[in-house]
Amino acid sequence: MKLTSLLLTSVALAGMVTVWNAPLKAINPQLVQAEAAEIMTAQQKIELITKNKGQIGGGDQLRRFFYGDLEPIAVQPGGAGMVVNLYNKANNVTFAYCATYDVVVAVKQGKVTAFLASEVK
Repeated sequence: MKLTSLLLTSVALAGMVTVWNAPLKAINPQLVQAEAAEIMTAQQKIELITKNKGQIGGGDQLRRFFYGDLEPIAVQPGGAGMVVNLYNKANNVTFAYCATYDVVVAVKQGKVTAFLASEVK
């Protein structure tokens, strides 16, 4: 009797967790975005960062997409003080990042140690 009760309880809990996942995604769309980010190609991620450059929170997007792949190669004046140029060796792309506002201010192919002043303002 106890074994049957335990088995039914386990099946019921597993069913509730499975059913609960769908409404959770409807309530919190970031869960869906996180899944979508996993299936995006590197080029699509770079294009999305480029499209969103200058918007607050772009740095978070950069870190999420290329966590552990960014190498700081230079610092230059720009943004709200200084901008760090981060190089992604895997995709041969350099991102200019302003930490003050958590913003990507410029994106360019290749290893760029200094962007034009007009690009990182």
